[in-house]
Amino acid sequence: MAITAIVALAAGFEEIEAITAIDMLRRAGITVSAAAIGSELKVRGAHDIVVEADTMLESLFLVPDALVLPGGMPGAENLAKSPRLDGLLRQCRDQRKVIAAICAAPAVVLAPKGFLDGRRATCYPGCEQQFSRATTYVNEGVVVDGRLITAGGPGTALAFSLAIVRALCGAVAAEAIGERALAAPPPGRN
Repeated sequence: MAITAIVALAAGFEEIEAITAIDMLRRAGITVSAAAIGSELKVRGAHDIVVEADTMLESLFLVPDALVLPGGMPGAENLAKSPRLDGLLRQCRDQRKVIAAICAAPAVVLAPKGFLDGRRATCYPGCEQQFSRATTYVNEGVVVDGRLITAGGPGTALAFSLAIVRALCGAVAAEAIGERALAAPPPGRN
């Protein structure tokens, strides 16, 4: 059976975080749906890059093996406003699927809904003030707590994505994908 992931795209999403996750997960052979939240497949990111999603989140009825939430502002706020995403998050939690959030998304989307209570998590620096006292903030780039993966921001996008691959496909697959992604020669060399 295919391993599945949904990367949720809401207007104002952080492009590096979303595209890196989609790319790395697909390299690992995971069936990824880039799913738009809103009324159009084309979604404008936080830095005015327009990405065409594969589908609308409203039209997906599967509970994926992983649900990935890019940050960015106002992207994370727009994710938090989606009733469909809220329902999908709850299904993923109840079925012990991977929930992965980066940048502002852990603080803006997951924390207010109680998804971080009793857990270790990180987020974009400064956003941890939105964590409840029930969450243990960890000042690291990527934090894995069971099936919950959180990360700090755009600079952690590759490590975050590889942590998702590791959770879904194992350490060997994550290391192989990481080695291939880092194997390119430095600029200026042939």
